[in-house]
Amino acid sequence: MGLFDDVVGSLLSGDAGKYQAILSWVNEQGGIQALLEKLQSGGLGDIVSSWISNQQSNQSISSDQVVSALGAPAVSDLGEKLGTDASSASAMLAEYLPKIVDALSPKGEVDPQAHNDLLSAGMDLLKGGKLFG
Repeated sequence: MGLFDDVVGSLLSGDAGKYQAILSWVNEQGGIQALLEKLQSGGLGDIVSSWISNQQSNQSISSDQVVSALGAPAVSDLGEKLGTDASSASAMLAEYLPKIVDALSPKGEVDPQAHNDLLSAGMDLLKGGKLFG
């Protein structure tokens, strides 16, 4: 880990670990595209579109909407990764998913690199300060 990575990690005071766990979990769910499709088929298409769009601001999502669209077992799996309960995990997803998807779609569509290696694409965004800046 380089000096820049150390600085980023200390500035985020734990958020980097949460973010990394979420990205890993997204990969386990089939990747970013599969997750977006689950959210869209769960009735959240307009909200997801706002995260990807360059034409509108991100709409928020509630933790209840997250659980409804993604399913309690999947959210519980994330909770286990984070060492927390499903309620806290769903709240974290509600907070971070709009930022992650927005940052991964700077041109109005999800960056192709994110389909191949979400963790690397996400960590590049983190290092660039595009998520928590």
